[in-house]
Amino acid sequence: MPYHKNKQQAFQAAQQGVEDVEELYHEIVQDSASYGHQLKHLKNEVNEAYQQIENALEVASEKQRAQLKQFQSDLRTIVNDVNNTL
Repeated sequence: MPYHKNKQQAFQAAQQGVEDVEELYHEIVQDSASYGHQLKHLKNEVNEAYQQIENALEVASEKQRAQLKQFQSDLRTIVNDVNNTL
């Protein structure tokens, strides 16, 4: 049973990481004086979320694996959008 709990905890950490990135992404103000700081913070959160996803993929069920792959895709979309905005 602990294995299942770890699997669920890993998935939830990855999910929360992606939600944190999405929230930061939507809060960025491009013409703000703190735009550079906001981007740096977003980059750190993206990297952390990717790591959480990788950790979760190591123990994920097939259903979780599909969702984690979608999380990776969502993060790539955000990163590409930010890079194209610069």
